[in-house]
Amino acid sequence: MSVKPDVIMYTDGSSRGNPGPGGYGVILMAGEHRKEMSKGFRKTTNNRMELLAVIAGLQGLRKPGLSVLIYSDSKYVVDAVEKGWLKNWIATDFKGGKKNKDLWLQFAALAKNHRLRFQWVKGHADNPLNNRCDELATQAADGSGLSADIGYEEANA
Repeated sequence: MSVKPDVIMYTDGSSRGNPGPGGYGVILMAGEHRKEMSKGFRKTTNNRMELLAVIAGLQGLRKPGLSVLIYSDSKYVVDAVEKGWLKNWIATDFKGGKKNKDLWLQFAALAKNHRLRFQWVKGHADNPLNNRCDELATQAADGSGLSADIGYEEANA
């Protein structure tokens, strides 16, 4: 994706305890348009929220076939995709107890609709958009009326 992407996405996930209440924050930018999204969950993990942020951002795209540059401070998410780990996990049906199969399969299905590239950014540093996603994620985690992370709660009942 050496040309300018159609969409730039910043994502972050947060968990107050691991597991604990958590949330995600997403910023989608296309041209002059900017959209912020966030949601909180009553019991989840940081990695799930990092991944769910990307999923929510992809679900927020209005048309297929877009080139999307995704900035994340999660090495777990970035490396799983960029280093090909996810392809191996899917090919082996997440053998060895790889976690978050439900979310990874959801991500993989959404990813087929676009041309994605991930870029890791240092968290809690000098990137204002990453910092804003962190604010969105932590505010969502600290909010009231938190949703159930069904995948996490069913797997850990």
